[in-house]
Order: sequence, then structure tokens, then C-alpha cells
Amino acid sequence: MDITLKSYAKINLSLDVKGVNEAGMHLVEMVMQQILLCDDISIRWTPGAEGFDIRLKTNRKYLPTDERNLAYKGALVMRELFGEKDLSGTLDINIKKRIPVAAGLAGGSGNGAAVLHGLNVLWGMDLSLKELCRAGEKLGSDVPFCVMGQAAENDGLKERFAGDPLASHCALATGTGTDLQPLKGLESHIILSKPPISVSTAKAYHGIDSIEITERPDTAEMIEGLKTKDLARIEKNMVNVLENYTLMEYPTVVYTKNKMQELCEGRAVLMSGSGPSVYGLTDSIRHSRTICDEMKKINRESFWTRTTY
Repeated sequence: MDITLKSYAKINLSLDVKGVNEAGMHLVEMVMQQILLCDDISIRWTPGAEGFDIRLKTNRKYLPTDERNLAYKGALVMRELFGEKDLSGTLDINIKKRIPVAAGLAGGSGNGAAVLHGLNVLWGMDLSLKELCRAGEKLGSDVPFCVMGQAAENDGLKERFAGDPLASHCALATGTGTDLQPLKGLESHIILSKPPISVSTAKAYHGIDSIEITERPDTAEMIEGLKTKDLARIEKNMVNVLENYTLMEYPTVVYTKNKMQELCEGRAVLMSGSGPSVYGLTDSIRHSRTICDEMKKINRESFWTRTTY
């Protein structure tokens, strides 16, 4: 038994930090949007007489293939939900990566979400989308959104979750990022570019604690703009407060953003998550390709794509 699913990247249309809870975790208010750039996750389940074995492979040799990988962890979470005493066999997971790693695009989170979905199908668990999102919380704060987005876009999942409002390409995330409200998404072509560095998400969040933030998104206005397809209101509120840390600490991200703003000719340009990836809105595929060719001269990992909707 096998299944192949697409694991989509996400961008932040806005990101605000509202405080810190008693456990020391930052509380967010952000709009998350799925894009077409994706990895392919192939999962094969071979029942056996005894034992349970996970074999994970990927086309990126530097990625871990053990419990450090969220796809591997996702399999363990589903095994626990299924009841490990009733499962024996070999689980083969093959990840074909396209999404840049450690980029603020939820690539690893999406891989974990795809394994949750895949095993829900292969093992006949029949978990609801809400239950899968809850399982995703055990893997990381971005995983539940990836569960939602994959349910809305993957051909192998659309029918299963038809009519479920959680099957959505866009969402408002609050709390620690796992409280999700489905939204009408943005319809736009995208240019995306990742400088060849990594940014620690934890350092970025802690870094802004000591920085005075002078510009924040108006999330309510952003949501209204999405509802009415008012690009002016959307782009006005495309603000990511984590830029206050990352742009100060990493000149290469500043250079990437400045170059993209020049090429996007007045359209909104924003860093996704804690970075270092930067994306810009474009008017057409042709425009995206032209900008992408220029950005590849700066950053090899540059892509033209679009939002899912």
C-alpha cells in the first residue's frame, strides 16, 4: 500500500507578536498562506509478521533520516494514535525536497503533516481534520496549518475532507500559532528567494523582545482585504515584526529584500517567518520568471510560483 502527497510551503502575509505566555512562549497573530512550491512525500506501508521499522530517505544528503526529521516523528505520533501493539511492518518514507531548508517556509513542518495525512489513509484511521491538526501540534506550531492546506490542495485528500471548513489554503494563527481560523486566501503570483544562510527562529523571537517595534500589521484590515480582494489593504498590512531582528543581524537578507523591492516595482515584498526567505508579489508568470532570473544571480535558491486558492 502506498500514497504520494504534495507537501506545500507557506508564507506569512503578516506576522505580529502580541506577548509572552507563562511558559515563556511568544504569542502570535499572523496570517499564513500556502503556496504551490512543494516537496513530494511518498509513503509505502508493508505489513509484516512482527516489529515496526521506519526507513526514511531524501534527496538531500544533509537532512537527518531519524527522529530529528519531522516526517519520521509524524510516523511515531500516528503509530501511537493507532495503538502500537496492533501494528507490525515496514514504513518507507521518501522525501523529494524542493523547498529550501531552514528558510521560514515550513518545509519540514509540511513533510510531517504529509506523513500524518498519508498514514491516516494507509492505515484506515479515518481521523478528522481537527484530529489530525491536534496530532500535528505534537510536531510543531506550523504543522497544523500545513495539515489544513494539504487537505485543501492535494487531489488525494480533497474528496476526503470536502465540506470541512478547516481544509483551507489560508488561516489566521493566534496563541502559540496552533489556534487557526480559516480565511479566504490571497490570489497572486509570487517570487521567492532564500539567501544561503540559516536564521534561528528562537533567536529571532527572543531578539525582538528588546527592540521597540514601530510598525505592526492591522490584522483585521488584512482579513477584510482578503475577503474583498482589496490588494491595497492587503499589501498595506503585509508587515512582519521579526524583520526588526533578522534585517538588523543579517545584511544578506537586507540585500535580498532591497533587490527584490527594486525588481517588483512597488509591489509588496516581505520576509517569511523568521527568515531568511524573502518573497514579493508579482503581476504575472512572465513577470515572476523575469525577476527570478535576476534573483538567481544573487541567491541560487530562488523560485517563481503562486499562492494556492
